[in-house]
Amino acid sequence: MIYLYLDESGDLGFDFVNKKPSKYFTVTILAISGIDNNRCLLKEVKNTIRRKLVPKDRKDNTVKELKGTGTTFEIKKYFYNRIKEINFSLYSISLNKKRVYQQLVENKSRIYNFVARNVLDKIPLNDKDDRIEMIIDKSKSKPEIEDFNSYIRGQLESRLDPKIPLEIRHLKSHENGGLQTVDLFCWGIFQKYERRKTEWYNLFRKKIKYETVYLPQK
Repeated sequence: MIYLYLDESGDLGFDFVNKKPSKYFTVTILAISGIDNNRCLLKEVKNTIRRKLVPKDRKDNTVKELKGTGTTFEIKKYFYNRIKEINFSLYSISLNKKRVYQQLVENKSRIYNFVARNVLDKIPLNDKDDRIEMIIDKSKSKPEIEDFNSYIRGQLESRLDPKIPLEIRHLKSHENGGLQTVDLFCWGIFQKYERRKTEWYNLFRKKIKYETVYLPQK
């Protein structure tokens, strides 16, 4: 069993004259094999939220999730130290948006799907995996979800034994600890390129198996 958690940082805005979109768009996938490893990861997400984010005098879970943008470096460090011995890997591509072809600027779903597919291409998959579950942060419209699923399923199934089940799920990040984890790492990689900030990135960089900046050729 292999779990693939996908998230993105940055935006797909391209109006650099009248607005202030991000310069980069980063897609990251966290790949983790084995039910036990995945269970340990999700358990540590819950433990970190309970111990570090929920006030001791409050019984309700006011803070529901770990987020790259809202979680302090100290809490990120605490969380990483608790999961660093778990066997998982990170794969990431950051798109230099100023190099995107003008004719693609209006087709943001196509750009997203293309980058996601290229990240997936870097993840080794083999016949030893008896099942693959891909989980994506639910941020798309229904037509976009259908288009993404069809495109990605076609790409993955061409690499897999037909007997291996493939499930693609779109969930809200507060519903899934794996999505919260990849959000933290994706944000760290994005910050490296967007703002040249690497304190968090340097802590987990050994977990990265593939990372590059995609520069479309004009």
